[in-house]
Amino acid sequence: MKSAITLAQVPEAKTGPFVFHQPLSEGFSMAAELGFDAVELFLPGPDFIDVDEVKAMASAHDLSIAAVGTGAGMVKHGLSLTDPDPDRRKAALAFVLSMIDFGGQLDAPAILGSMQGKWGGEVSQEQSLSWLTDALKAADERAAENGVVFIYEPLNRYETNQFNQLAPAATYLEDQGLEHTVLLADLFHMNIEEPDIGQALRDAGSKVGHVHFADSNRQAVGFGHTEMSSILEALGEIGYEGYLSAEIFPLPDPETAARQTIEAFRQLTG
Repeated sequence: MKSAITLAQVPEAKTGPFVFHQPLSEGFSMAAELGFDAVELFLPGPDFIDVDEVKAMASAHDLSIAAVGTGAGMVKHGLSLTDPDPDRRKAALAFVLSMIDFGGQLDAPAILGSMQGKWGGEVSQEQSLSWLTDALKAADERAAENGVVFIYEPLNRYETNQFNQLAPAATYLEDQGLEHTVLLADLFHMNIEEPDIGQALRDAGSKVGHVHFADSNRQAVGFGHTEMSSILEALGEIGYEGYLSAEIFPLPDPETAARQTIEAFRQLTG
């Protein structure tokens, strides 16, 4: 398994679970200095920075791009794939597809989290799931064209009512034939929703394609109460070799959170 840390450039997400918010060049430098294998990027959109500039920073610091987030579509632009307004849904899908294309040029997958939206009010569960399915099929196809996977993230009940647990989401992806879409196992969300995190990982198996490495309080691993050894054991059992990426609050400060993360990563995987 490999380590990664989040670099955010979205002012609207300043209080969100991202470690470094300084200019990307500084974030890349800090990640490399601390010994991370990769960075996960949370950007305002695909036009924020030229792909070649990202490649140059990654090469200079010997870092990979673990993934790119699409959450700015929601937090900055208010877009959702399950919005009752068809024009807003169209704009949301265009944003997601553009981030898949951006990530594809970096050999990195895009993540769908908050932009999946939720059902309720004038939108029924059935209708919402139908819109989400259509969007995921388009994203799955675009990811395949880019030679990457697409990452779908089950969120906790306070953020979505689409899928909250890994196993039902894995079954859904299989049933829909989404062969290029994998699941993000976010340990913070799973701490809320899964009776047994290790068993949930085993049940999802090969569909687990990315892990957000966070403790129970969404701080660095070791700063909360989640029992991590059994989780790492389960990841080993399913043959997971991907990233453990710190999407966490930068508490008590970014550098301390990052140092705690890499120390915990080494202790658990070494």
